[in-house]
Amino acid sequence: MIKVGIIGSTGYAGQELVRILLQHKEAQIIWYGSRSYSDKKYYEVYQNMFQLVDDHCMEEDMETLASQADLIFTATPQGYCASIMKEEILSNTKIIDLSADYRLKDIDVYEKWYGINHASPQFLKEAVYGLPELNRESIKNARLIANPGCYPTCSILSIYPLLKEGIIDPDSIIIDAKSGTSGAGRGAKVSNLYCEVNENIKAYGVASHRHTPEIEEQLSSVAGQVVQLSFTPHLVPMNRGILITAYALLKHEISYEEVRQIYDSYYRKEFFVRVLDKGICPETRWVEGSNYVDINFVLDPRTKRIVILGAMDNLVKGAAGQAVQNMNIMFGLEETEGLKLVPIFP
Repeated sequence: MIKVGIIGSTGYAGQELVRILLQHKEAQIIWYGSRSYSDKKYYEVYQNMFQLVDDHCMEEDMETLASQADLIFTATPQGYCASIMKEEILSNTKIIDLSADYRLKDIDVYEKWYGINHASPQFLKEAVYGLPELNRESIKNARLIANPGCYPTCSILSIYPLLKEGIIDPDSIIIDAKSGTSGAGRGAKVSNLYCEVNENIKAYGVASHRHTPEIEEQLSSVAGQVVQLSFTPHLVPMNRGILITAYALLKHEISYEEVRQIYDSYYRKEFFVRVLDKGICPETRWVEGSNYVDINFVLDPRTKRIVILGAMDNLVKGAAGQAVQNMNIMFGLEETEGLKLVPIFP
């Protein structure tokens, strides 16, 4: 049994980790870390956990937890994990960090886009970007996993096979993304109040969203050249879900069957990536509550572009589900353990 601690267990991603791990046959949660709700029973924070979790929330004491747990999930704001990371901690346990602290290899890029100093850059080289479909072998032996962001996960998985195969122009990529409000976290913010979000859709972080360099770094690695793209996220009045629509110029004329063969060759054996039937566009309602990413594409011969679409649950494959998927790989378990979650509808 893997002894697991969660730092930041009372945020949305943290609570999703608890929900998934309670169904996991090989994991036991031994620490529900929460700075805001220390000494409060976990079910008093999330009533859905009544009679399921009787534990109290505990202080976020990484050093003590590292001596007790086989793995620690840090579902915390940017900067926290980097500020407490030490070799002594990594010598005693494994870490899966759900923040952006170790996703970007260039410290200058991190500090520019996130506006904070990186407190432990010595671990950047070691940290593995935890996107299993790309980095499964590296994840197996990692001590420190940088769990990908939600927008990057959906964007990269939707686009990268075509980029890897040289089908699209790397300089032509535009990503239009939509997300539910849970992506902004559980903190009280005026912009996330019901009256501010309901009956509205708005763009934010235009030409400045901090997931941009993460997407660019990973796609640049795939393409073997620098990729610069336009990324614009939008907030929509729903709890969960991400939908991305990406546009790219085709390098040459190509048929539907040829593009489909590319996607099938990359994802045929990937349990959590579903390439949909021809003409079916991904929708967030068909992935909600699950670890699936639904992908499809449409060729537009008139503009010589391809339109690529992806949908997933931002709290599952975009956060907690992917983190558990990484844990399974790190400990040599069946990758789908605890994650065969049927999407919820309606």
